[in-house]
Amino acid sequence: MKSAIAWIVAAIFLFAAIYFYWQKNDAESRLRIADNKIAETSQQLDQEVAETDSLEEIVLPPDTMAVVPPGGVEFVDEMGSLSESDIQKLRKKGLRNPEVDLLNDLNRKQRQLIPREGVAGGTMAIRDSRILNDRYAMAYYEDGHIGGYMILKYEVNNGNITWRVVDSSAL
Repeated sequence: MKSAIAWIVAAIFLFAAIYFYWQKNDAESRLRIADNKIAETSQQLDQEVAETDSLEEIVLPPDTMAVVPPGGVEFVDEMGSLSESDIQKLRKKGLRNPEVDLLNDLNRKQRQLIPREGVAGGTMAIRDSRILNDRYAMAYYEDGHIGGYMILKYEVNNGNITWRVVDSSAL
């Protein structure tokens, strides 16, 4: 009986040794496959980096489609200020101080021009306006709850100014 138990224990140890040897070989095989995949991916990445670097060396012609506003960066700051020729045209039509006269008239007539009614007890009013040139102006209006922008066309005859909303966009 003692020899049978010894054979059973020896068989269990032999089976365990074979099982762990098989598991070790399987893990090493999977590790080799993963290492090969990593090496392939690294090689592809190196190749893509080399291609990208070679593209950076290509000198492209300057972009002719780039939009550069007149006067460079100052364009936004100057937007809404009349040119000397616009001022002269408007003076000939009867305005003494064209930009001030136009803005004052726009503020007096704003209730008829704003295309929306106020909500929640608010009153629509023009908060910011710019005279763009001798025919057009832009204004921002709001009531504290909702607002929008509008483009206005104006005409001056003998000092009298008439306004017309060309387009408006609600926010």
